[in-house]
Amino acid sequence: MKQANDRAATKRITTNIFKGSLGNLIEWYDWYVYSAFAVYFSAEFFPKGNPTIQLLNTAGVFAIGFLMRPIGSLIMGRYADRYGRRAALTLSVTIMALGSLVIACTPGYNSIGAISPIILIVARLIQGISLGGEYGTSATYLSEMSSSGKRGFYSSFQYVTLVAGQLLALGVQIILQQVLNENEMISWGWRIPFVIGAIGALVVLWLRRTMDESDQFSEMNKETRKNAGTIKVLMKYPKAVLTVVGLTLGGTVAFYTYTTYLQKFMINTVGIDKESVSWINFIALLIFVILQPLAGKLSDKIGRKPLLLGFGILGTLLTVPLFLLMKQTQNPIFAFILMMIGLAIVTGYTSINAIVKAELFPTEIRALGVGFPYSLTVAIFGGTAEFVALWLKNAGVESVFFYYVAACIFISLITYWRMSESSKNSHIEAELLAKNKSA
Repeated sequence: MKQANDRAATKRITTNIFKGSLGNLIEWYDWYVYSAFAVYFSAEFFPKGNPTIQLLNTAGVFAIGFLMRPIGSLIMGRYADRYGRRAALTLSVTIMALGSLVIACTPGYNSIGAISPIILIVARLIQGISLGGEYGTSATYLSEMSSSGKRGFYSSFQYVTLVAGQLLALGVQIILQQVLNENEMISWGWRIPFVIGAIGALVVLWLRRTMDESDQFSEMNKETRKNAGTIKVLMKYPKAVLTVVGLTLGGTVAFYTYTTYLQKFMINTVGIDKESVSWINFIALLIFVILQPLAGKLSDKIGRKPLLLGFGILGTLLTVPLFLLMKQTQNPIFAFILMMIGLAIVTGYTSINAIVKAELFPTEIRALGVGFPYSLTVAIFGGTAEFVALWLKNAGVESVFFYYVAACIFISLITYWRMSESSKNSHIEAELLAKNKSA
């Protein structure tokens, strides 16, 4: 009987995590399609001229989208803490679908002039609100739905699906590169992935309506729920908020450097052709996806802190050498190896950052507590990483960016060194223990 109950519980956890993760995948696919296809549509939305300036403009719009993420996390985090994780996740994927559809249908600069980039900016602002709410709520849902002793493993699927969304975007790019020529990709082919994203989001919308709500939220009493998800409650946990900021700073800069900017770096600076770069990114990110649950499972055995320290130390020491080496080579295989080393280092952060942040906050403020300080940090540092890199390249001092990334990681290393082991001081586990004692 006990074995049957355990199997049923495991099936319930797996099914709900699959539904939540699939939605996460589609939302991040919609977000990354913009970056993956920027090399094709940058000339469509902005006046003809210097290709680096056009990419700089599209990177600027990419950064603007990030500015809405803190606002999205405030709105959706409050909604998730007050009305439920499932309701918030369903709403966020609906908003993302709308943004993708708008981008897919927007005429180019040659057709409607300056209105074209304005519409692009509005669409990215809409998507920024969606993604701002998605991260904190998704991290909270996966952490709460996971079973004790396996939270690192299950919550790692947030970045599995996050990166899988980027992989899907790259996969669509590779397929389109095989069936369409350069002119067709620039003219209209880049619109296809945005249509795919909008359709995928509608499918996920139906799936998320059938998810279970987490037990932690369901068992929260009405009085607590009435005051949940407010800045006033969040301010009761200043140390946890600052820890999230410190945790995120180096991780988000490193992640966006290796997963979005590196594509442009290989094309613009190293001189590798676009098709080879697409394959390098696809294979490297596929391996990166596989590393996430392995590292998450390892954190369940040895703790979260050792992995964070590994990322902080290796990222600080090796970022500059990795980029300087890549700058000197035009060999795609060597470039792939260097990218893979960087991604393996970043895994120490990406695989467990969701569960570490979720363990810092109680149920009534968890979605907002995880999402808002994270989104604010990502908006300031992660979303601007590519823009800063391209701006420094245009100024003729591209190498300064490599030191900037290493410095950001070093700041986070200080946080990792000073923080306690979150799995041993977890609010999630403390709440379960209190519940079992009162039962």
